Amino acid sequence: MIPTVSVVMPVYNVEAFVSKAISSVLAQSFTDFELIIVNDCATDNSLVRCKQFCDSRIRIVQHAVNKGLAAARNTGIRHAIGRYVAFIDSDDLWHPDKLKLHVDHLQKSPKVGISFSRSSFIDYRGNPINFYQMPQLTDIDAGHLLCRNPVGNGSAPVIRRETLNDIRFQALNHSEHYTCYFDEQFRQSEDIECWFRIVATTEWQMEGIPEPLTYYRLNHGGLSANLVKQLASWEQMVTKARRYAPKILLKHENAARAYQLRYLARQAIRLGDGRMAKNLVNQALLTSPQILLKETNRTLITLIAAYLQWLMPRGLYQMCETLGQKYLGYRQRMQIKRDGVTASLLTTQLK
Repeated sequence: MIPTVSVVMPVYNVEAFVSKAISSVLAQSFTDFELIIVNDCATDNSLVRCKQFCDSRIRIVQHAVNKGLAAARNTGIRHAIGRYVAFIDSDDLWHPDKLKLHVDHLQKSPKVGISFSRSSFIDYRGNPINFYQMPQLTDIDAGHLLCRNPVGNGSAPVIRRETLNDIRFQALNHSEHYTCYFDEQFRQSEDIECWFRIVATTEWQMEGIPEPLTYYRLNHGGLSANLVKQLASWEQMVTKARRYAPKILLKHENAARAYQLRYLARQAIRLGDGRMAKNLVNQALLTSPQILLKETNRTLITLIAAYLQWLMPRGLYQMCETLGQKYLGYRQRMQIKRDGVTASLLTTQLK
């Protein structure tokens, strides 16, 4: 029997999280799927954790050498036989109804090639923190995607196999020739590069569903230097995109860069680096002041938080942040309820 959905899970040094990630896939109410685990040469006990599961729907594929996330996803897609391909990172979790709702969405919307969901944030230990990624869900063109990346994370999308086939290419710069979908030259930003290539070069549409079906784990700690690398990879993506979508880049590049800088400013705030956050948000406003008009609240909140973190004693800032988070989390939950999401789907279900 050919499964309806192929779930691709890259694995690399995630022994603390991968068992729960696998369990959240196996617990899906929609059961017609295969789970392809791609071991990207993990050096910890990740593979041992994966092999502890005894389920005929699981297949484990081994890389001979570590190749990175994009290559692991490509390997998973090449092994997939399902009509739809879903991705989950091995430190994230899914709501039990995720696959069911995405399959319903894709079956009812034949022009949609990428179906994604809202995401709920969980902390490093897997506890819900009642914050959500709240992207635009419909009318997503290439310009909006470049600026805002509504998919948000690698565990949110479910994609038609035909959609992936329409953007496949041969990796001629590799020692071994094989079909790629994600660009393996990218160690970061490989996901938005793929989504943008789909929307900019094919007729497939991207559309989201309002339910927060993905639980996205926030990294523990991190270094501000990683934000510089992330910006560099984003610029690499833009440089590539200019070759196949020059008109879109000409119109949207400055605004997209400003939104990316603002996003990185929020990441710097989360890392506790107020000085870097201040510099990044200032750079965002200098790059494209229009973001203050187009998204006034979000831009002002980022600006104020960056300066408060830079100027205030740490304890006082954390008190202000906690109050702000409670208010923002409440507003997000009310918005999701207004979008018609039932209480059972809004309630976080984690195992």
